[in-house]
Amino acid sequence: MDGGGHHPLRVFFRDARLAFRWDELGQEIIGIAGPGALALMADPVASLVDTAFIGHIGPKELAAVGISIAVFNQVSRIAIFPLVGVTTSFVAEEDAMSKERDRDNINEDNEYKVSDNEMEKLISPEEASATTSKSSFELDSSEVNSEHKRKHIPSVSTALLLGGALGLLETLLLVLSAKPILGYMGVMTDSTMLKPALQYLVLRSLGAPAVLLSLAMQGVFRGLKDTKTPLYATVAGDATNIVLDPIFMFLFKYGVRGAAIAHVISQYFIASILLWRLRLHVDLLPPSLKHLQFGRFLKKGFLLLARVIAATCCVTLSASMAARLGSTPMAAFQICLQIWLASSLLADGLAFAGQAILASAFARKDHQKAIATASRILQLALVLGLLLSLVLAIGLRIGSRIFTNDQDVLQLVKIGIPVLVAIVSIIFIMTLASYGGFVGIWIALAVYMSLRVFAGFWRIGTAQGPWSFLRS
Repeated sequence: MDGGGHHPLRVFFRDARLAFRWDELGQEIIGIAGPGALALMADPVASLVDTAFIGHIGPKELAAVGISIAVFNQVSRIAIFPLVGVTTSFVAEEDAMSKERDRDNINEDNEYKVSDNEMEKLISPEEASATTSKSSFELDSSEVNSEHKRKHIPSVSTALLLGGALGLLETLLLVLSAKPILGYMGVMTDSTMLKPALQYLVLRSLGAPAVLLSLAMQGVFRGLKDTKTPLYATVAGDATNIVLDPIFMFLFKYGVRGAAIAHVISQYFIASILLWRLRLHVDLLPPSLKHLQFGRFLKKGFLLLARVIAATCCVTLSASMAARLGSTPMAAFQICLQIWLASSLLADGLAFAGQAILASAFARKDHQKAIATASRILQLALVLGLLLSLVLAIGLRIGSRIFTNDQDVLQLVKIGIPVLVAIVSIIFIMTLASYGGFVGIWIALAVYMSLRVFAGFWRIGTAQGPWSFLRS
C-alpha cells in the first residue's frame, strides 16, 4: 500500500493484520526492542530493589529514599533522554551510510577484478599463476585485517564525552545542593525524613557519571542495532546490586546508605562492561578535535531537552506534593512511581527500535520501510499499553507487600493503581493535590499523559515535524 495520497492518520491502520507477523521487519523490531527495553529498565529496576529492601526498614526511610530517588531520576532524565535519543539516531544514520560506502567500494573492487581477469588472457600462464597467488595472499590479508577493524563513527566520541561531563555536573549539583533541593521537595529541616533522604541522595549522586556514561553507550549500541550487549551488562549490574544491598544495609548496618553504596557500585560495574565491549567495535577517540560534533548534538537535542524538562517538572512536582502530604503518602507514591517508571520503559524499547530502524531507512532514502516501521511500532505500542494497564491494575494489588508491610501505605498503593498511567501538568497537580490529596495527584498524572497522547495524534494527523514523510 502506498503512503502517498492517504491521510497521515492511516499510518495507525496500515497493514494492521500484519502487526504481529513474524516477518523480517517484525524480527528486527523485537530484536532491538526486547533487549533494549530490559536494558533501559536497569536503573529503575535497581531503584525497585532498593525500594523493596528499604520498605522493610520503615515507612519513614522508604518515603525519604523515595524523594531522593525522584530527585536523582528527574535530574538525570534531563540529560539522559536527549543524549540517548540523539546518539541512537546519529549512530544508526552514520553506520548505515558507512555500510553503503563499503558496498560501493566492494562493487568498485569487483569491477577492478573483472578488468584484471581480462588482462590475464594477455599474459603467460606462469605470470598469471604468480599474479593470482599474490592477489589471493593480499586479499586474505585484507580480509583478516577488516575482520578486526573497528568502525569509525564520529558521534560515538561526542556522546561519551557529553555523557561523562554531564554526569560530573550532576554529581556536583546534587552534592552541593542536596539540602535546598530536598527542601523544595517538601522535606523541611525539622522533618524526620531529612537525614536519611540527604544520606541517600548524596551517596547516590556519586554514581551519576557512570549512569549517564553507560546510557550514552547504550544509545551507541542501539544505533548499531545491538541491544543484547547492554542487556547482559545491566543484568550483571542488577545482580550485583541485589547481592550487595542486604550486605551493606543489614550485615554492615549502613541502612539507607548501604542501599546507595550498593547501587553506585553496580552502576560503575555496568559502565565498565559496556566500555570494554564498545572499544572492540568502535574507535572511542576521534582522530582530532574537529571530528567532535557538539554543535550537532546541541542543535538536534534542544527540542528533546525542552520536552524532557517539561515532563521532569511535572513528575518532580508530583513527588513534592506527595511529600507534603506526609511520610505515609510519600512512601505509597514511591512504590507506585517506581513500578510505573519501570513498566513504562517497555514502551521506550519500542520507541528506540523505531528510532534506530527509521534513522537507517532515512539514510538509505527508503521511505516505504520508514512508513511500514512507523505503522508497526504504533500498533504494537497500543497493544502493549493496554496489556501493561491490565497487568499493573491486577499485579500490584497482589505484589505490593513485597515493598512494605505497613497497612496504611498498602491502602494508598491500592487507591493509586487505577490511575497509574501518566505524567501531569503543573496546574492540574497543584489544583488536584490541594483538593484530592494522594488520589488527586494520580488523577492529574493521567490527565497530563492524555494531553500528550492528544498532541501526538495531532502531529501525526497534520504530518508535522518528523511525521512529514507520511505525505511523501
